[in-house]
Amino acid sequence: MKLDLDSIRVLKTIVEKGSFAAAAKTLHRAQSAISYQIKKLEEVLNLEIFNRSEYRAVLTPAGQTILDEGVRLLSQAEHIEELALQLNQEWEPSFEVVVDGILEIEPIMAAMKALLHEDIPTKISLTMEYLGGVQHRFDKNQADLMLVKEYQKSPHLLSRAMPDVLCLLCVSSNHPLAIVEQVSIAQLQQYVELSVHDSSEQDLYDVEHMHFGGERMFYLSDFKSKKQALLQGIGFGWMPHYLVKNELNKGSLVEVKYQHDSRFTFTPHLVWRAEKKLGKTAQRFMQLLTRPD
Repeated sequence: MKLDLDSIRVLKTIVEKGSFAAAAKTLHRAQSAISYQIKKLEEVLNLEIFNRSEYRAVLTPAGQTILDEGVRLLSQAEHIEELALQLNQEWEPSFEVVVDGILEIEPIMAAMKALLHEDIPTKISLTMEYLGGVQHRFDKNQADLMLVKEYQKSPHLLSRAMPDVLCLLCVSSNHPLAIVEQVSIAQLQQYVELSVHDSSEQDLYDVEHMHFGGERMFYLSDFKSKKQALLQGIGFGWMPHYLVKNELNKGSLVEVKYQHDSRFTFTPHLVWRAEKKLGKTAQRFMQLLTRPD
């Protein structure tokens, strides 16, 4: 059975306008052509769509059901046509970005939200990894972009620097290190050091590169868990300032007074492939993420 969507469109117009004549006028067609199209639709469906004993165009119960489903089909067809138009304008069908979990997620989500509000047709995927796991996932999934703390540079990769991220060496206010002035590396090595695992399968990086060489290491899967471990007084460790600023202000966490500097900054990068042209969604995401506040 071949169903003509134009017949559904004619049926919808007849019902909306109240008569075959009014529908014919709206659609700029002869009334006889409108009548013939509905008759053919009834033959195709083997159903009586209009009650012809009435003066006005009144649907039968079966006709009402066909109209309800037909309107849904028309809406889907219009959506497909609009989607095809957008894709022809170089909106890519899918867009994937891999993000390092040390980075602040709120600006990234704000960019994603803006994309949704702009009704972009692309299927969007965001994956969170840590350290070497970011580039590993970027390569494995052939993702479009990665937002990364550090990566293995290559002539095949292009990048754009993002705002610096400040990290602090932190500990619970109840931890013995909290009250020590001019903490030495030997003193740090006496306590448990907290760190986040590299999430790559090959361990591309030596975790956070800033270990203090103590024998007791406690590895966690993410920075949320690491913050909880700090608050519990399990050990000390580096944390991005944005994640612990409230706890530092409240005094539940304190900055370790390490004699060789308890702070460092790093510059994250947006990275993409030189040989692959970024689609409009990826370009728009980059624009949203890098625009000045």
